[in-house]
Amino acid sequence: MAAEIQPKPLTRKPILLQRVEGSQEVVNMAVIVPKEEGVISVSEDRTVRVWLKRDSGQYWPSIYHAMPSPCSCMSFNPETRRLSIGLDNGTISEFILSEDYNKMTPVKNYQAHQSRVTMILFVLELEWVLSTGQDKQFAWHCSESGQRLGGYRTSAVASGLQFDIETRHVFIGDHSGQVTILKLEQESCTLVTTFRGHTGGVTALCWDPVQRVLFSGSSDHSVIMWDIGGRKGTAIELQGHNDKVQALSYAQHTRQLISCGGDGGIVVWNMDVQRQETPEWLDSDSCQKCDQPFFWNFKQMWDSKKIGLRQHHCRKCGKAVCGKCSSKRSSIPLMGFEFEVRVCDSCHEAITDEERAPTATFHDSKHNIVHVHFDATRGWLLTSGTDKVIKLWDMTPVVS
Repeated sequence: MAAEIQPKPLTRKPILLQRVEGSQEVVNMAVIVPKEEGVISVSEDRTVRVWLKRDSGQYWPSIYHAMPSPCSCMSFNPETRRLSIGLDNGTISEFILSEDYNKMTPVKNYQAHQSRVTMILFVLELEWVLSTGQDKQFAWHCSESGQRLGGYRTSAVASGLQFDIETRHVFIGDHSGQVTILKLEQESCTLVTTFRGHTGGVTALCWDPVQRVLFSGSSDHSVIMWDIGGRKGTAIELQGHNDKVQALSYAQHTRQLISCGGDGGIVVWNMDVQRQETPEWLDSDSCQKCDQPFFWNFKQMWDSKKIGLRQHHCRKCGKAVCGKCSSKRSSIPLMGFEFEVRVCDSCHEAITDEERAPTATFHDSKHNIVHVHFDATRGWLLTSGTDKVIKLWDMTPVVS
């Protein structure tokens, strides 16, 4: 009797819809055009391009515009079709795109920074243009008059910028690993607070105005969720990348975070679960399980005639332990550890299979990602890579 063939379970993963190629240098930023089969991109090759899908199924530029300097970043407002482009020379140039996306009309230039513009946000409700630059300056301008309204000097070059319209708080992440929160008025700003949780520079920020949480990605391979609205100072770590986190996007309707890394990894995190803070690492001169001295504890080593051991920490309880008492590894997804990490033997026994159930899915974009944009209405994700290619993905199999 022939053996019955069991069908393999279907693996849910993003579906590659399109590759958009043609840029001579890296595409630093790009967005999906809402309600259109189109993409707007700005590149290090000084070009601004609007790609529209043709009858052939391929994306071809309907607009190809050369700027006087490499394009470092952009902000696009679909309601007004206003495109703000940050340049390597510190200028921000504004354009209005035509309804058919076949023409772009210059509006004004802002001499915003002394060097490369790193991030731009256009706030329609206030008619403000917020920006950061390599000159370590955060600035905001009036988009109607073009006048500079104010500025603030950051501790390092900023690489992440988010704004909350309700409270007028701006969040700035920089290369030192610090996140700064400012309260903006019409022509002044007040420092609210700063916080630091990363061991590397902040590379991306993402703000959820509904749950009032801020996500920060870093070159230390981690993402941190900061509970701003809860006012408890809660910070949840998410460890799921093997390289620096380059970009973040949040799907509010499903409460899923999308993080993308320099290694091409796309991680989709389920944030609709009760997550736990990682414990503080405890200090001790000896193992808090077996009392063996650590190698710097000369007195106990002499008294007990024992060789000092190397100190480790259990990722679940935070206790200082020796290698023998922490020989096991386990994932702890609710603490953000999707990969196996060091835990003490007693914690390893206590962790249930339910607690080891993954809360994230992992996917390979097959290019080193520098920027992403998520279109929540269609469930499409745009990734731009160091290979000068833009990829469009259908994320509905995994973001739902």
